[in-house]
Amino acid sequence: MDKTVQARQDARSGLLARGWRNVRAAGGVQLGLTLMLMCLGVLIARYGWVLPGGSVPTPLIGEAERALYDLRAYYAADLVEEDKRVVLVVYTDQTLIAARKRSPLDRGLLAKTLRTLDTFEPKAIGIDILFDQPQDEDEELIAALRAMKTPVAVAYAAKATNPDDIEYEQQQYLEAFMARLAGSNGRPASIRLDNTFGATRLWPDIRAGLPPLLGRVMLEEAGEPAVAAFAGYQGAIDYRRPKFQDSVLFPPAQIDLFVDPDPEILPFLKEQYAGKYILIGGDIVDYDRVETTFTSINGEVPAGIAVHAEIISQMLDGRVLRPIGEWVLWSMAVLVVIIAALTALLEWTARRLALFGVAQLVFFQGLPVLLQVRNVDTYGLPAVGWLIGWILVFTAVTVAARTAGAVQRNFATGALGKYIPRDIAQAIIDKPELLSLGGEKREIFVLFSDLEGFTKMSHAIPPEMVAKLLNRYLDMLSQVVLDHGGVIDKFVGDAVVAFWGAPISRPDDGNRAARAGYAMWQAGEAFRAEVAAMDPDLPRIGKTRVGLHFGEAVIGNFGGATRIQYTALGDSMNTAARLEAANKALDSSVMASREFAEASGLDWWRQMGRVRLRGRARPVDLFEPSPDFPAEDRASLAEASALAATDPAAARALAEAVAARHPEDSALGNLARRMAAIDEGGTYVLD
Repeated sequence: MDKTVQARQDARSGLLARGWRNVRAAGGVQLGLTLMLMCLGVLIARYGWVLPGGSVPTPLIGEAERALYDLRAYYAADLVEEDKRVVLVVYTDQTLIAARKRSPLDRGLLAKTLRTLDTFEPKAIGIDILFDQPQDEDEELIAALRAMKTPVAVAYAAKATNPDDIEYEQQQYLEAFMARLAGSNGRPASIRLDNTFGATRLWPDIRAGLPPLLGRVMLEEAGEPAVAAFAGYQGAIDYRRPKFQDSVLFPPAQIDLFVDPDPEILPFLKEQYAGKYILIGGDIVDYDRVETTFTSINGEVPAGIAVHAEIISQMLDGRVLRPIGEWVLWSMAVLVVIIAALTALLEWTARRLALFGVAQLVFFQGLPVLLQVRNVDTYGLPAVGWLIGWILVFTAVTVAARTAGAVQRNFATGALGKYIPRDIAQAIIDKPELLSLGGEKREIFVLFSDLEGFTKMSHAIPPEMVAKLLNRYLDMLSQVVLDHGGVIDKFVGDAVVAFWGAPISRPDDGNRAARAGYAMWQAGEAFRAEVAAMDPDLPRIGKTRVGLHFGEAVIGNFGGATRIQYTALGDSMNTAARLEAANKALDSSVMASREFAEASGLDWWRQMGRVRLRGRARPVDLFEPSPDFPAEDRASLAEASALAATDPAAARALAEAVAARHPEDSALGNLARRMAAIDEGGTYVLD
């Protein structure tokens, strides 16, 4: 096998395998519910028309199935010209008006018409009129029927099969009427039509004790060989449509035309009706109208006699619609469910998945149309059931996968939340490309912290206690970073490195970082008190020192094939580290650069002079957070920093005055001493 093809197959199987793992991860209850819904999907895909048993329509879906069937049957129907093999001779409303008799239909007219038609030598005549009540013309009609040379199929119905058409007494009279035709060419024929679900879409089923259908009897009596193929046929009626607008397949002739016709037109009538199948019945506005497969589309409700004409034409054409086997219906139902489940398991893009879903929709809804065009009986084929079953299973499997995904996402969010804020963790899960391999330049707020004296203490206490204290300390400081929306870059012993502004930047990152730096020092003080209270014999722990800087850094995933770390690299990180270390020489706890202070948006900073950090040629203006510091003293320190380069004496005097007002503030005292040792640029050089 070609390696490329094999790779593609492996990739597809990998997608499905991951999807299946996701579903299984949803848990036993969810998986059981999903399997139950899949079984329900199979049943819906199989029983879209009727519920098991075949008599009760499937709620909601069944009506849609019939509407869709009618639609495809209508547009797949053959377009034909007038069918001259079958002719209709009908009683119309005008006939009834002229006869001054509406019901029962005038049998005298029928007797005269039969005698006339018999002379035309048709193949067979079918009478779609029940003789179930006595009438004065009965003797004339019986005589005409017994004298017929042409085979005549006479309408028959039984109360058991046509309860809406005949009563018991009427059936008794009909039986007696038929008995008087014994020995003649008159033969009983069932006129029962199937009206399941409100429309005649199917041939009526074959019932024991009933004579064959009207059309069957006519073709059998005429010796038509095509009827043999329909001996047990109970499928759909293959209705056709007129090829031309405003035309009909079976143009009716009014029965009055055949009652004492003009001898001059008899040759023309005989030419027209000789060798034809003639159906006699009513085409009356309010009598024996039948809704068909086409009624819901074109609104037409033809006379029942026209349906019998369609059945006769279907037999003459040999249009036996091939049935769909039960095993095919079950196989398609299972296939629909399997495809829906596999589609839900595919981890494709939404666009690709949508295109695949549309392709399936076209296939499953186009297949019944194709079968209908190919003379397959699609009545009972659950096309809508397929669609509903597919949607149900796809939704069930998708929900199961999403449930598992939610569990995994919560776990991933919780795991990432130990290093970065939950909102950033969620954004990274939603858009993994935020953590793509490589780096990009970003302006970030950097925080470095260190615990004074911890290394010395760790040599004086057992390792277990060191681990316990270190974990507690890092837990407290980590929580400060996360509470303020920062990203924990790394731990270096007892030092914490964090930053704000990546992988997602927010407008208030500077504010968050500044408050986190101050809160980290406070957390360190709380830790010192906690350790002192824990065991007075433990060595004293020093204060937590924090360095803050704002500047460019390269942010991204760095590493190799076996290990990758998301971190920040660059001079900004080094500057923050130097500021943290400078706290020791400055007698301070939290120190920030000018860039950080100005970008933070806070007004709590006091200027603490300018220094040249160890290992750096460029001086840094120092700012210290001091929320409760007096505004006038804050202004004096700003003025001292501004005068340091031009008037060192004045700057020193201002710093000493402020320090004198706050004798307990060691950082201010340190500033006053530094002002006496600045260079010509107003900068103090740290050793």
